[in-house]
Formats: sequence, C-alpha cells, structure tokens
Amino acid sequence: MVFAGVLVTGAATGSFPEPDATARKAAVGPAPAATRHEDVEKAAAEAMADGKSPMEAAERAVSRSGDRWGAVYSEGEYQEFQEALDGRYTGVGLWAGRERDGRIEVTKVQPGSPAAAAGIHKGDRLRSVDGSKVDGRPVTEVVSLLRGDADDAAAGTTVTLGLERGARAWTEKLRRASLSTDSVTVRKQAGGVTVVKIAAFTKGSGDAVRAALRQAPADAGIVLDLRGNSGGLVAEAVETASAFLDGGLVATYDVDGVQRSLHADAGGDTARPLVVLVDGGTMSAAEMLTGALQDRGRAVVIGSRTFGKGSIQMPTELPDGSVAELTVGHYRTPSDHTVDGRGITPDLEVGPADALQRAETVLTGLGDPS
Repeated sequence: MVFAGVLVTGAATGSFPEPDATARKAAVGPAPAATRHEDVEKAAAEAMADGKSPMEAAERAVSRSGDRWGAVYSEGEYQEFQEALDGRYTGVGLWAGRERDGRIEVTKVQPGSPAAAAGIHKGDRLRSVDGSKVDGRPVTEVVSLLRGDADDAAAGTTVTLGLERGARAWTEKLRRASLSTDSVTVRKQAGGVTVVKIAAFTKGSGDAVRAALRQAPADAGIVLDLRGNSGGLVAEAVETASAFLDGGLVATYDVDGVQRSLHADAGGDTARPLVVLVDGGTMSAAEMLTGALQDRGRAVVIGSRTFGKGSIQMPTELPDGSVAELTVGHYRTPSDHTVDGRGITPDLEVGPADALQRAETVLTGLGDPS
C-alpha cells in the first residue's frame, strides 16, 4: 500500500501493511477502490491490444474515476520516485529559488556534486537550462529541466546551464549523477535548543532523528520542524514517532473497509520538551506524525494549518510498465480525527517569521519544573 504526497517533481510513497486475503473477504460493504483498479487495468489492457498507449488509456480512466489523488506515472517517473524515497536522486546537485523579480537563483549547492565541481556557488543566477530561459518560470519547472525527463535523463547524461555572477555570464555543461540527499538536518540554537528538520521521510530518516536525540544535550528541548515536509515512507514516520513515544497508537487506517492500525515501538524519549513546527506544506506522513504527537499530548504544535492529505493509494503496474495509483482508504489520528481535506490545526497559530522564536519560548516553559 502507498501513502502519496508531493516530493518536488513527483510522488513520495510509503508502504502500509497489506491486509491478508481473509480480512479482505470479510470486509463489509462495497469496495469501490478495487473496482476502480479493475477499470484502469481493463482500459490499459484493451489499449495495449489495440496497439494504443496503455498509459494514456489509464490516465483517461483515472480522470473519469473522480479520484482526487489518483495518478498514472511512467515507468521512469515511478523509478525516480522510488529512488527519492531511498534518499537518492539523479541531478547536478543544486537547489533553485525564485526571486521577487522572477529571476531564478541558486540557493544551495550540494558538496561533492557536479555543480560543486564546476564551481557554481550559492547566489549565482540561473539564466537558462539547455537553452531554455528560466526567468519567470515556476521553480518546479526549473527543477524538472535540471533533472531532465524521468525516462531519459539517467546518470551520465548532460545538461547545459546558463549562469551569471555579477558582471560575469557563462555556460556550464554538467553531467548528471546519482546523488544522495540528507532528508534530516540538525542545528543547535544559541539558547541550547536542538532543531531537527525533516524535509521528507526517506529511508533512514527515523534512525537519523534518533541519532540527533542521542547527540543533543540531555536537558535540551527539541524543535521538530516538519514545515514543507510533503510526506514519504510511512514506516519512517512511525519510527520517528517511536523516538518520542513509549509505544502506543500512531494512527488507524482502512483499506477497502478493512481497519488496521500503526503503533510506535516502546522505549522512546517521553520526557524531553518537544515542539513540532508545521505549515500548509506539511502533508501526508508528516501530518500523521504531527497528529500522533499532538493527540498523545507529547508535543505542542506551532504554525499554521497543515495541508490535509490523509488518504492511502495503492499502485498497480500496467502492461507497458507504467504505474497507476488510486485511493483505497484514509487514516485517522489516535483521537479519531480525520485529516483528509481538513488538515491539523496547530495548538498555537503563528506566522512563519515568528514560528521558531515562539517554539523556543514554549520550550522554555515546558522545561520549567515550576
């Protein structure tokens, strides 16, 4: 089972336990999701037999289904998503941001990447990618150009960048490479607070959070920053919950009417003061974690209402290798709150500029024995 959200240029997926066959047969009521999967598979098979594109036929069937989160991905795109969940991606190792005047600027260069080897610096202006001007374009489109088409842009393929630094303008031809990402970053504030930022729940995220807790001072409060976290592997979100809980319920979910639950492992740190930062970009598995920590009384949640993505998707491979994902169920928080379409309301609603400062203030109060 998969739990999908948006991860830069594609879906972030995560595994849910598969209900056994007996449980499926015992489910009461209709199973519309199963029917939709059958319809999509049938449309793809018929298109294949007629010499047409199974992927295009599946896309039409998904569109007719009315499934908000239903989607069809090419074999290459889906492989790219799986690599992203493993903490890997194919690219040149630079991040881009859009300035107010529409210009695209390099906001980060990954050490050891092709971009770093070419001497590209943070703050350089990115003018074009393979001859296409990027000024005024959405950052997501620029990222797609940098990474190339998912079916063709493997490691070793080239991309030519038009760059500018001050009065200097030049082009740089780079070879894409398979790179690893750090989805969990840790920094210590001047006041002793440790900020653990999780960009997405990729493989190993839970272990990285546990390592950050071990390295933090024993009396230090923790800020778990989930702003902009679009989701990822559910198992890693549960592992992260286990770092802060002593067992117990994390979430319940249904698959075609069959009820299941997710539980934290025992032995987590339940004493250290904890604040979770969220915003409208906090989605899916990140919302599940937030809901668990909030409902269990383990953390104070600060920021703005989360996105509201609480549905579960299941992938089906089509005859041409493409993959269709359709919604099969939804999850709820430990207090039985629905997230899908509603999101999670923070305990303290604070704007982005003040969120971290407010978190540090709250942690000071949480750590005060009086």
